[in-house]
Amino acid sequence: MASNPPAPEAPYAPAQPSTETFGYGGYRTDEGPWEEWNPTAESIRPVRGKHRVAKQRGGGFARSSTVLGVGVIAAVSAGGMASANTGKAPVSISMPDLPGVGSLISEDEPAPEAAPALASFGSEAAVDTDTDADQSVADAGEALRSRIMAQAESQKTQVEVKAAAAAAKAKADAVVKAEKEAEAKAAAAKKKAAEEAAAKVEAARLAELAKQYTLPTSSYTITSTFGQAGSLWSSGYHTGLDFAAPTGTLIKAVHTGTITEAGWAGAYGYRTILTLDDGTEIWFCHQSSISVSVGQKVATGDVIGRVGATGNVTGAHLHLEVHANGSADGIDPAAWLRSKGLNP
Repeated sequence: MASNPPAPEAPYAPAQPSTETFGYGGYRTDEGPWEEWNPTAESIRPVRGKHRVAKQRGGGFARSSTVLGVGVIAAVSAGGMASANTGKAPVSISMPDLPGVGSLISEDEPAPEAAPALASFGSEAAVDTDTDADQSVADAGEALRSRIMAQAESQKTQVEVKAAAAAAKAKADAVVKAEKEAEAKAAAAKKKAAEEAAAKVEAARLAELAKQYTLPTSSYTITSTFGQAGSLWSSGYHTGLDFAAPTGTLIKAVHTGTITEAGWAGAYGYRTILTLDDGTEIWFCHQSSISVSVGQKVATGDVIGRVGATGNVTGAHLHLEVHANGSADGIDPAAWLRSKGLNP
């Protein structure tokens, strides 16, 4: 800060010379007498800024406004330093109403702004500091609150996205499951329809075969089945299907074929063998009589003999065996008859 140097004081000349020649403040002949000197605007170099030197108005006291300003600033600075160093409350300092001070300010310039009271100088700084600190804390709290709210919103968004994805996946899974169930039902219905159609075809075929095949006798009762175990049979199990019927009941050819054997067969009693065109042999055993001869061609339903009790038997019945392709081991006659559309 620039300041103007103080104006030089006028030399002092006593009204009457002192008679003393030695001592402090004594009169010296080589120093005077001097005329009284008053500084004027013409004799003083103009100063910078707003401060100007005005003419002295009464009282004989004049000062530079710069000197006064420097003094005030120094006093304020000293008060602030004392307050900072001692930690005590600053002391209010008031300036006396000196005569002629008001004349230092030019009438054509605005009055300078009043300096703040020294008592409130340190306190205002403290208030500003506290206010700034409170504002900083408020700003930090608001920033933290905003951050927490942003994180909460982000987490909420993530939860909503996950929930939407889970719902979409569940919906897609439900659609896929429904499609699979529909496909399974359609496949089952198709399979069932195919099976029903096949069953109809098979029924038609068996019905046609039934016209070509017939059961070997009538008025019968099934008494023993194929594979039944027991000591009554030499092999340990039953090798045919027994139709119990009264002696003399007619025995018929089950299908068209050729008679390849007709006569006594030991434990089988009187036996007739009918060989079909596909090589299957049908054995009719325990007959009471034989009505055909070897090499004879017969058709379905032709009479070939009568039920009897010859051979190893416990009563009158027809013992029927089926040998596929002329094999020694027989197969289940009941299953074979069912395959031809017959139900024994």
